[in-house]
Amino acid sequence: MSWDWEKLKEQQRHRSGGGVPPQMDDLVKKIKRFKLPGGPLIILIIILLILGSTTVYTIKQDEVGIVQFFGRYVRTTQPGLNFKLPVGIEKVTKVNVKGVRTEEFGFSSARPGTRPRFMTGSEASNVTLMLTGDLNVALVPWIVQYRVKNPYNWLFKVRNVRRILTDMSEATMRLVVGDRSINEVINKRDEIAVEARGLLQRELDSAETGIHIVTIEMKKTNVPAPVQPSFNEVNQAVQQKEQMIYQAREDYNKAIPAARGEAERTIKAAEGYALDRVNRSKGDAARFTALYNEYVKAQDVTKRRLYLETLRDLFPKLGPKFIIDADQKNLLPLLNLGIQSGAEK
Repeated sequence: MSWDWEKLKEQQRHRSGGGVPPQMDDLVKKIKRFKLPGGPLIILIIILLILGSTTVYTIKQDEVGIVQFFGRYVRTTQPGLNFKLPVGIEKVTKVNVKGVRTEEFGFSSARPGTRPRFMTGSEASNVTLMLTGDLNVALVPWIVQYRVKNPYNWLFKVRNVRRILTDMSEATMRLVVGDRSINEVINKRDEIAVEARGLLQRELDSAETGIHIVTIEMKKTNVPAPVQPSFNEVNQAVQQKEQMIYQAREDYNKAIPAARGEAERTIKAAEGYALDRVNRSKGDAARFTALYNEYVKAQDVTKRRLYLETLRDLFPKLGPKFIIDADQKNLLPLLNLGIQSGAEK
């Protein structure tokens, strides 16, 4: 077997680290022979990537997607993975329909995620300064919490939804406060909040804003600082008035029941006296009737009995009694009767 000494030495030189291995050498040669295509392939790849990224989109759990075909609304997509036509044909607007949004009136909140309606002190005073039904001035701050219930109306029916919400909220609150007194505005904030929420919701539905009012929260209501002393004096006067009214009612409750009791007692006494007189009269009439019936049966006996009974009742009331002869004509025997009676006493 013949040996190729030159080829053997070449292989040994490659194994010892000198030069390039045969496999790598072949790979380098193939790379040098390969020619990349021109710009159209790269452009096509970029176009495919753009179309893929603009065709598939994801909607979060608390959102919905509003799809527009060349600007016209076509459908609403639900949470999850969705598809649409590439960019420029269909556009997706994501709307949060479960999150609660907040609008504040009359003050600025430092809470994250809130959007205060008025920031400066002068503006806050202007929006909260309201005239009550009894012609008093009050500072009425409040908070409106809402969410989107109709994404289509929210996006397309009204040009500036937040602006109309704030304007309607202020108008509604002024209307409700204007129908109540200053004391009701201060002490009955919950009733005002409930009434304002219902009225504001009706107005927003009529305007097709797509907003659902979750709640209206009334903050501490007060009067402006310049009129605070006068307001305190009025409250003190009102308290004194109520105290006097309560005192008068207490006196009334003491005097009137006593007078009614006395009147009732007098009436009962009169009724009792009348009943006694009537019963006595009926008894006398019955006794006379019974006596008359006996008299009719035996007139002589009854007449004599009545005579004797009358004398029996009359004689004890006459005092000393003297019985003389009916035929006595001389008055001399009668002169000493008074002396003798006096001596007997």
